[in-house]
Amino acid sequence: MEPLSRPQAIIDFCLAPLNLDASSDSEREVRRRLEHVIKTFQVKAAAPVSVDFSRMPSQVINEAAHGYE
Repeated sequence: MEPLSRPQAIIDFCLAPLNLDASSDSEREVRRRLEHVIKTFQVKAAAPVSVDFSRMPSQVINEAAHGYE
């Protein structure tokens, strides 16, 4: 997988597992907010920021540690 730098591509990748209804108001609002956050971050970083999701470490949830066995 190539690193993603376009805000819309990053958002598409992150929201894909949720299978949201693209025509809903809530989905459009989530996209609007995420795009604002990503663009603001890129401006503050003074350079385009790319995200390489293929190098993202796995998250393991230890349910027993939280009492959900």
